[in-house]
Amino acid sequence: MNTIFVIGQIIGIASISVALLFALAKLVSRRSHDQDGYGSAVLITGCDSGFGHQLARVLDDKGFVVFAGCLAPEGPGAQSLAEKSSSNLKVLKLDVTSNEEVQQAKKTVLQNLPDKGLWAVVSNAGITDWAEIEWSSIEDFQRMIDINLFGSIRVSSAFLPLVRAAKGRMVFMSSIFAFFNCLNMGAYSVSKRGLEAFADCLRVEMASFGVKVSIIQPGNFGQATNIRKMKTGLDIWEKLDGERKQIFNLQYMELANEYFISTCKGGFKDAKMVIDAMLHAVTSSRPKYRYLLVSTVDMLFFQLFPFLPTALTDAVFSLSPMYDKRKALLYTK
Repeated sequence: MNTIFVIGQIIGIASISVALLFALAKLVSRRSHDQDGYGSAVLITGCDSGFGHQLARVLDDKGFVVFAGCLAPEGPGAQSLAEKSSSNLKVLKLDVTSNEEVQQAKKTVLQNLPDKGLWAVVSNAGITDWAEIEWSSIEDFQRMIDINLFGSIRVSSAFLPLVRAAKGRMVFMSSIFAFFNCLNMGAYSVSKRGLEAFADCLRVEMASFGVKVSIIQPGNFGQATNIRKMKTGLDIWEKLDGERKQIFNLQYMELANEYFISTCKGGFKDAKMVIDAMLHAVTSSRPKYRYLLVSTVDMLFFQLFPFLPTALTDAVFSLSPMYDKRKALLYTK
């Protein structure tokens, strides 16, 4: 009987302790305020359209001074952004592949910094394309990597001293294709996997300075942005040399193109999930290291995928009917 009484007391004390710890955690979290936009600046690359354009509008509404990097500041996207935003938003000409433009953007930012400095850099500028590796030239890989990877490194290297001074945020736009290797996305996957390696290393280095680094991993948001590059099977096939035309016939090219377009059409039509994640990474007192942005149905699969044996992940792709059609069409005239 005494034993039961003692066990009951232990359970009771443990329950009270857990409740107190939970209450204390809630109290601490309430004292950890999210970042107030007023007096702080954020630099965003790739604001001509898509995620960057929408995030710039949201951060402007929240009182941040927004430096919106645009490839074409005189273009319709940048002009629309300037017209619909407050005077706190400044459109910058910023080609992330140009050292000169990055340095000029830094000078402009330094000349217009608010009192609290540069709180965050959001490396959002990027391109996508689809093609099998044998359809891609070295120039195709170089362009993809120069924008998606070296562009982010170039911008980060230039602006890190300012973000470090503010103990702020570095946010990188990646993709599920950083870890989800599949047909037709070779060059894009290379660029995004490299970007995540850079961001992971930067996160470890910046922790000592109080700077937090986050990676955004969107799934299929092709319809919510204009990042998808439109081309036909004939466009690809005409670039191939004679030997490859014997292997990859035009019929397969057209089938692959139709498959890619239909896949993109099945994705999210609204970018709110991505914008909310980017906003959280910039303003939250406790931003996540990674934001995996896929449907609820797909979430478990993509969470487990990086940890599965290679033989199993490769087998997943063999289940697609596209692979059977591809195998049947190879070498046919």
